[in-house]
Amino acid sequence: MKARPTKTTFRNLSEQNAKKLALILGAVLLLLVIAIALFPLLDRAETPYEVTTYAMGSYVQQSVYGENSEAAAAAAASAVQSLENEISWRVAGSDIQKLNNAAGKDWVEIGESTMEILEIAQDVAEKSGGAFDVTIAPISRLWDFDSERRTVPDSDKIAELLPNVGYAFLRLDPDAGTASLKNLGNAVDLGGAGKGAACDAAVEAYAENGAEAAIVSVGGSVGVFGKKASGAPWSVAVRDPKSDGALGALAIDSGFLSTSGSYEKSFTQDGETYHHLLDPETGYPAETGLVSVTVLCDSGARADALSTACFVLGLEEGRALLESCGAEGIFIDESGVITVTDGLKDRFTLSADGYTLSA
Repeated sequence: MKARPTKTTFRNLSEQNAKKLALILGAVLLLLVIAIALFPLLDRAETPYEVTTYAMGSYVQQSVYGENSEAAAAAAASAVQSLENEISWRVAGSDIQKLNNAAGKDWVEIGESTMEILEIAQDVAEKSGGAFDVTIAPISRLWDFDSERRTVPDSDKIAELLPNVGYAFLRLDPDAGTASLKNLGNAVDLGGAGKGAACDAAVEAYAENGAEAAIVSVGGSVGVFGKKASGAPWSVAVRDPKSDGALGALAIDSGFLSTSGSYEKSFTQDGETYHHLLDPETGYPAETGLVSVTVLCDSGARADALSTACFVLGLEEGRALLESCGAEGIFIDESGVITVTDGLKDRFTLSADGYTLSA
């Protein structure tokens, strides 16, 4: 008769083997506890909190990662709205409205955010030779591309208002926190830098409110904060000027993107199309053969201003401007040729048909 095998228990294990088994079981239990604890964190890291609001005349779209994502997104939305209340000439009591109302008369106190944006705007204006100019307001209001009944203004009226445009008319005193417009008839419109500045405000809110990573878009401007959980670069779509689809994707680790395109606001009259990117020198839509310019740099307001300046300057002067500012860009011309600056050539992937990448 065969002997029955001995049943293994802690009682008949040697003391040494019992200790080994206890350590193994303890390690397995610890790993199980860690896995259960980390599962929701991994889920939060990969799944963003997404929300869309409206400000700056555009949709504000946010994808925010981390435990505090919802609170950080709410803080960012509030920051963007507060900024609009400071810098929009349409908002009663805003810094820009006060500045415009005091044109030719007094210096006015403005907030730190407004001053910072105006300083960036003036820097880009100087470096671009006035191709970007926030004092374009008298002309842009005359064209009124936001109106439902857009029409080409009378040429005599454009000629009458054009002498009021010139970035030298805007004077800033950062130490005193004041600004002024030299002449009655001067006016400022920060529409060419405002959406990028809104991305700056949102990214600052993410940093202050515990977001781990985020991407925000305001109109044609995009801001990126933090790193993706996977460690991979952010993939940001660049719009196809000929459709509502994507031209391609740009892989970036951080920074701000801004696109200025003739397709954004335009109308056709007597067989000719007019877009909203006005040349401050002529008072008419810029004609440089470009249909879109996308700029990447470390400031949202600067990227926004530079994309407009580059569109007005054209390809060659625009590229030189970006190089002088340490920025990168993508230029698309009317024939479908895409020119990518050296720093983005390995990051941009073209996906749309009908375009050619220049060498």
